[in-house]
Amino acid sequence: MFLTFPLMVIKVDTINKTIEWRWMNLLWVGIGSFVLSFVWRWLLERKEMQKDQVATEGPVERLLTSVSTIPAARWSLLAVIGAAAVIFPHMAGMYQTNIMISCLTYVALGLGLNIVVGLAGLLDLGYVAFYAVGAYAYALMNMHFEIGFWTMLPIGALLGAICGILLGFPVLRLRGDYLAIVTLGFGEIIRLVLENWGDVTMGPSGISGIDRPMLFGHKFGVFDSITFMYYIMLGLMILTIFFVNRLQNSRIGRAWLALREDEIACQAMGIDRTKTKLMAFALGATWAGMAGVVFAAKTTFINPASFTFWESAIILSVVVIGGMGSIRGVILGALVLILLPEYLRAFSEFRMLIFGATMVLVMVFRPQGLIRAKRKVYTYMGKQTAGAEHG
Repeated sequence: MFLTFPLMVIKVDTINKTIEWRWMNLLWVGIGSFVLSFVWRWLLERKEMQKDQVATEGPVERLLTSVSTIPAARWSLLAVIGAAAVIFPHMAGMYQTNIMISCLTYVALGLGLNIVVGLAGLLDLGYVAFYAVGAYAYALMNMHFEIGFWTMLPIGALLGAICGILLGFPVLRLRGDYLAIVTLGFGEIIRLVLENWGDVTMGPSGISGIDRPMLFGHKFGVFDSITFMYYIMLGLMILTIFFVNRLQNSRIGRAWLALREDEIACQAMGIDRTKTKLMAFALGATWAGMAGVVFAAKTTFINPASFTFWESAIILSVVVIGGMGSIRGVILGALVLILLPEYLRAFSEFRMLIFGATMVLVMVFRPQGLIRAKRKVYTYMGKQTAGAEHG
C-alpha cells in the first residue's frame, strides 16, 4: 500500500492546479494484496505437499493422457482439430488469420529451438540469428535475382543449417552460462552486421517489396495471399512436428537426451560429443531458416529491428513454459505466449502486466512446463521386455 501510494492515490491536475486524493484505490490495493498473499501462500503449501509425489500431472496433461489412451477419442480429437484448422481462415477475418500465422511461425521456431535446448540441453540465446539469416537470404535473392519463395524455402533451411554448424564449432567445449553468453554474442553480431552493412542489407531502412508466394505462377490478392500463407505455415508446422518427433525417437535423439543428462557419461558411453552437438545446432537452425523465409514473404518488409534479442527470449520462453523436450508443450506454449497478449488488448495498458504475471505463475507452480516431456522407461518382465511411457 505504501509503495503504490504515489501512483494509486495521488492524482495531480496540472491544468487546474488541484490534487485529487483517491483513498478508495488504497483500500482496494490493501484488500487485493491480502487476498493474493493468502492464495499465494496456499498454492506454495500445496506445491510443497505435492513435491514428494511421483509424476504429478497438470489438468492439461491429464486430459491429453485420458484422450490418448482411447484410440477412437484420439482420432476424433485430431479430426476435429484438423477440420477447425482448415476452415479457420474462412470463418475468421484477415486480422485473426494474421495472428494465427504468427503463432504457427513461433510453433515452428519453438520446435526447432526445442531440439537444441529441450533435447540436447544446450542453452542458445542467439537463435534469432538463424531466423534472420533465412529472412534476409530470401529478401536479398528476391530483390537482386528475383528468386521465388518456393526455391528459397529449402535454400533458407540449408543456410540456417550451415550457420548452425559455424556456431557449433567454437562452442563445442562450452556449457551452461558460458555457452549462453557466446550464443547471445553471435545473435548480436548478426543483428549488428545487418544494421551496419548498408550496401548489402540496406541497413536500418530494411528491404521492402518482397514477393509473396505464388501457386503455379498465379499471384494472389491481399486476402487470398494471407489465406495461402496460413495454409503454407500450417503445412510447415505439421512437417516440423513429424520430423522433430521422428528425430526425438531416433538414435541421434537418444544421444541428445544423454548429452543433456550428463555430458561426461555420454562421452564415456562412446557417443561422439562433437557430432551430436553439431547436429543439434544444425537441425535446430534448419527450422529457423525456413521460418525466416516465411516471415519475409508474409510481411513483405524486413529490417534488423525484427530480429532483436527479445525475439530469442520469446522463443526460449515458448520452449521453457510449454515444457522442454515436449512437442505438445511447445505447441501449447506458443498458443499461450503469442495469442494471450493479442487477445488481452481489451485490457489496454494492463495487458502486459497480466501477461507477465501469467508467466511468473507458470514458472513458480509449473517449473517443468505446462506439459512435461515423457520419458520412455523399459520394464523387464520375466523373459519379455515391455515398454511403457511414464513421466
